[in-house]
This record gives sequence, structure tokens and C-alpha cells, in this order.
Amino acid sequence: MNLIFDVDGTLWNTTGIVAGAWQRAADTSGLTSAKLDAETLKKEFGKTMDVIAQNVFPDIKDKEGRDKVSDLCMIFEQEDLDAMDEKTTESILYEGIRETLKDLRERNRLFIVSNCQAGYIELFIKKTRTEDLIEDHLCYGDTGLEKNGTINMLMERHNLKKEDTFYIGDTEGDQNSSRLAGIEFVFASYGFGTAKDPKQTIETFSDLRKIF
Repeated sequence: MNLIFDVDGTLWNTTGIVAGAWQRAADTSGLTSAKLDAETLKKEFGKTMDVIAQNVFPDIKDKEGRDKVSDLCMIFEQEDLDAMDEKTTESILYEGIRETLKDLRERNRLFIVSNCQAGYIELFIKKTRTEDLIEDHLCYGDTGLEKNGTINMLMERHNLKKEDTFYIGDTEGDQNSSRLAGIEFVFASYGFGTAKDPKQTIETFSDLRKIF
């Protein structure tokens, strides 16, 4: 089988670290009204960055201004995540991620597709030392497409059959993207969001071993 994973809310939870980085970017930009925390970002993660920026920086009316602050958010975010030591990295990973991915890789092909910025998935792979497990990845920052379009692009790149491909994510948006891409969805109920009557649900990441 071919398993395509979401990142935030499915593989790890960086909202606390990212909120601090984005708050620093907001403060640096003089946005005194912006108050960012982990709970706020949990409601936004999974959306594309342009949509998130509109939601968390509503006082910035022009796209150019939002893009400028968003770019600074990305810079600070990448710096803070890259600076994580091994203990911090382990603390934000969901339980059993590395061991389960290693087990799944023996029988399946593993990929990642996310609505994140370019460089974010690469950072995840680097910090979690999963270079030998994740075959390929694509994101919104690479393609500029909605998630279903990015999923389809990755599938075309590797000639993946829809009937053999599954997307594992934690939000209704992930579920909708899977449906639009024509593949089955597995709902990670421990993540940030909800899903409407998913056919398959996992309560922990290691539950994937039972399915695949």
C-alpha cells in the first residue's frame, strides 16, 4: 500500500514552539494586537499559510503586508524548530511515530503531503531522522495547490494507484482533500480536528499497524 501522511496533528505537535516564533514575528512587526498561542494555531494548522495569515493577523488589510509578516513568521519558525535539541523533538512527536513508521515501511511506501511552507517537511525528516523511511514529499509551498492537488501531483510522480493509496490526517479538511483526490482517508483522532463519519479511525499512531 501507499501511505501519505499529514504532518501537524498527525506526526507531531509544534504549535507551542511555532506560536512563540510567530508572536516574536508579530512583535517585531509592531502588531501589538496579535496574541498567538498554541490553542489558536491548532484551529488554523492544516490551512494554507495565506489563509492562516488572514485569520491570525486580521488587522493587516493588504496582502503585501500580510505576506511580509508571514515570511518573517516562517523565518523565525524554521530557526526555532531547527534549534530544537533531541529531547525537545521527542516531546513534540506523537508516541510511537518513529517505530511505527519503520514497521510500516517494511510493507508499504511512505510519503508526506502537507499545506505547509517549503522546507518544513524537510525539517521534520531531519529532526526525526526518518530520511530512510519517507520516500518523497510535497507541500503547498512547493506546488501552490490545494492539498488534493498536491496529493495528485505526488501520486502522478510515483505512478501510485488510487485504490492502493491512503491519506492519514487529523482534520475534516484532510478528509475532504482525500475525497477530492479519490483516495481513502484514515482519521487520526488524537490530532487537532474532527472528521465526519470516517470509515477508518486511529486513536494512536501505532494503530496503523493493525490496518496496514
